[in-house]
Amino acid sequence: MSSKLLLIAAAGLTLGACSTMNKNIGQEDPALGEAAKYNAALQTINPDPVYPPGSAQPGDNGAKGANAVKRYRSDAVKQVESMQTTGSSGGGSPR
Repeated sequence: MSSKLLLIAAAGLTLGACSTMNKNIGQEDPALGEAAKYNAALQTINPDPVYPPGSAQPGDNGAKGANAVKRYRSDAVKQVESMQTTGSSGGGSPR
C-alpha cells in the first residue's frame, strides 16, 4: 500500500512541476514571430498600390523603358536630382 501511495505522490509532484514550468510559453518575448510576420507582409501583394506620378503604370506598353534606352544610347540621359536626407552631419569617429 505504501508503494502505491509513494507512486501517486511522485506522479502528483511531477504533474505539478509541469504545470508551473510551461505556464508562460509564448510570453517570453513580445516580438516572438515578428520575422515571420514581416516576411509574410513583404510577400503579400498590395491590392491597391499607389504609384508615383510619371512612373510606369499597370498596363503600360514599355514605351517609357524604350525611351530611356534611346536616351542612354544617345548619351542624353536625364540628370539625377539630388536631395539632402538629413540636416546635420554624421557623428562618426574623428580622424
